[in-house]
Amino acid sequence: MKRLSFSYFPGCSQSGSAEEFGLSTEAVCGALGIELEELPDWSCCGASSAHMTNDALSIALPGRDLALAKQIGKDMLVVCAACYSRMKVAQKRLLSDEKLAKEVAGMVGADPRFSGEIRHLLDVLVNDVGMPEIKRWVRRDLAGLKAVPYYGCLLVRPPEISCCDSVENPTELDSFLEALGVEVRPWSFKTDCCGGSLSLSRSDIVEKLVNKLFTRAEEAGANCIVTACPMCAANLEMRQQPGKFDFKLLHKMPVLYFTELLGLALGLDSDDWFKSHIINPMPLLKELDLAGKK
Repeated sequence: MKRLSFSYFPGCSQSGSAEEFGLSTEAVCGALGIELEELPDWSCCGASSAHMTNDALSIALPGRDLALAKQIGKDMLVVCAACYSRMKVAQKRLLSDEKLAKEVAGMVGADPRFSGEIRHLLDVLVNDVGMPEIKRWVRRDLAGLKAVPYYGCLLVRPPEISCCDSVENPTELDSFLEALGVEVRPWSFKTDCCGGSLSLSRSDIVEKLVNKLFTRAEEAGANCIVTACPMCAANLEMRQQPGKFDFKLLHKMPVLYFTELLGLALGLDSDDWFKSHIINPMPLLKELDLAGKK
């Protein structure tokens, strides 16, 4: 496998509410020889509220991190779908609008016009590492897991900056999971919105959207949902509300990050990651004899 080295933007969630996403990302990249150089003194990218309240701030926040990446001189790796979207949007605007770039440079004290590539880890694993190489590293086949891949909104939209092959029916996460031995169940809701930006202001709408997703996942025969977005994961885990909005199924389905399943397949010590989940995935993993280090 060719040497892969990136500057790395961890993002706020991976250092807090989605710590398991950050830990599993660093572990699997280390195991696969993907070098990550964390941006020094990185700051929040502004997802998800800045772009809805202050346009200049919504570009300056990721712009500061882009300026740091420019100084390092490597392509940037991002794992959070929301962070990825904000970085890509800001980069596109800063490289095409000289006036805006000067304004942001004055705000952050450095040139934010980063011209390197901003990559999502899923994109790197599928298109740079490749599925044959992933399969070669697998130490534990994840047979028994029946997953529906959930991309959410921000990996596929807007299409001009998306890392996926399709807006309506992306396939990268599907093929990635299949390489690990996961049975990918077909469903039509992989890019439906979970209502992430309304989580606090309109929880009633979010609960309805989330429970619709779980109902459809269960109808598809899945026993877990796999995602790449910490905002989606938090919504899906917190908003499983049996009995509301005429949804009669009892939703207790685990929601997992794709990096956690890769770590499990690689035989890494992953039990600590799963302890952080609101919906405990360990009963399912133990039932399938997938728990513990291989």
